[in-house]
Amino acid sequence: MAGNSLFQKIKSLITNREIISYLIVGVLTTIVSLAVYYGCVATFLDPNDAVQLQAANVISWIVSVTFAYFTNRKFVFQSKNTHVVKEAVSFYASRLVTLGIDMGLMFLFVSTLSMNDKVAKIIVQIIIIISNYLISKFIVFKKDKNTPA
Repeated sequence: MAGNSLFQKIKSLITNREIISYLIVGVLTTIVSLAVYYGCVATFLDPNDAVQLQAANVISWIVSVTFAYFTNRKFVFQSKNTHVVKEAVSFYASRLVTLGIDMGLMFLFVSTLSMNDKVAKIIVQIIIIISNYLISKFIVFKKDKNTPA
């Protein structure tokens, strides 16, 4: 009986519109991030220069987080919050927090524990994806009494 209940929970999670939308938006956000980064280094920034490399990375992060905010707002969480600036600032702040977590965990796993960086990156990205979803759902796009349905 407990196995059946677990199966039902997993099935409802897999068929959940919000989670499916979040994963699709995440893939699209990754494509935007890579396209912007590669566009920057192919046209006006030199990836062999450390400062320009980081500039390309920062530009890519800003554009992809902006894309993620608007697509998550509209398609994933269907936010009707009229305080868009406050919501956007909260979204960017949450992404900065998870960026810090990402960097900290990579340092811990790779630099301190000598874990393979490719394996560590996969583990860290799973943690970050889940963290971003939970923060977005329960903090950034949280539905409250003051937000129209």
